[in-house]
Amino acid sequence: MRALNIAGTGMMAQQTNVEVISNNLANMSTTGYKRRRAEFQDLIYQNIRRVGSQSSDAGNILPSGAQVGLGVKTAAIYRVSEQGSLTETSNSFDIAIRGNGFFQVTLPSGETAYTRDGSFGLSAEGVLVTAEGYVVQPGITIPTTATSVTINANGEVLAKIDGQVNPQNVGQIQLAIFANEGGLDAIGENLLLATPSSGQAQAGNPGAVGYGQVLQGFVESSNVNVVQEITSLITAQRAYEMNSKVITASDEMLSTIAKMR
Repeated sequence: MRALNIAGTGMMAQQTNVEVISNNLANMSTTGYKRRRAEFQDLIYQNIRRVGSQSSDAGNILPSGAQVGLGVKTAAIYRVSEQGSLTETSNSFDIAIRGNGFFQVTLPSGETAYTRDGSFGLSAEGVLVTAEGYVVQPGITIPTTATSVTINANGEVLAKIDGQVNPQNVGQIQLAIFANEGGLDAIGENLLLATPSSGQAQAGNPGAVGYGQVLQGFVESSNVNVVQEITSLITAQRAYEMNSKVITASDEMLSTIAKMR
């Protein structure tokens, strides 16, 4: 009986849906997190009567066929890239991106990773780093004699040196953009890697055409909408229950056949 397998695929699909929703809710307080959305596709069909085939020797054509679907499958889990709200932290080295782009981070392996998490700090050498200690490109060093640091909307890092009138420009943070942000590979720790699907990173200065601006003293909150996620969770739960009822009904039908004498 096909209904057993079909309902089974429906339950598996809704299980995946709930897992995606639960991950969104778990990361509702994660800086720079972008919520995910599961997408599904129907499986192949079995033809009982193929549409367009001849029904007689006279050349009559079937106006519609008879196809039975075999269920559902997970097609993709998309990353929704809409802007999260900006939260003020008053930390001089916290930076939020307002608009398009990613910070570039150098991993211990030498690879470049990308992130929207601008919770930065300084290493023992005064280099701007992430919470994990990874260097933020292009590698900006804050002088130990600096009394304050200002980062403007274009990413220029200006250090006020004691005894100097004008602030010293110690570097400029660059952002990276991609043709397809959804093609980036998430590796945890709020980091993403480029893939053939995302295309190569295109680096540029904040505020340039196509690039967002940076805002000092703020971080970007998760873009998870709790009400929307709870509503989706309830919908997925009800869909799971309905598929389980199909399995129960199919089992009762098979039980009836087994009892026939």
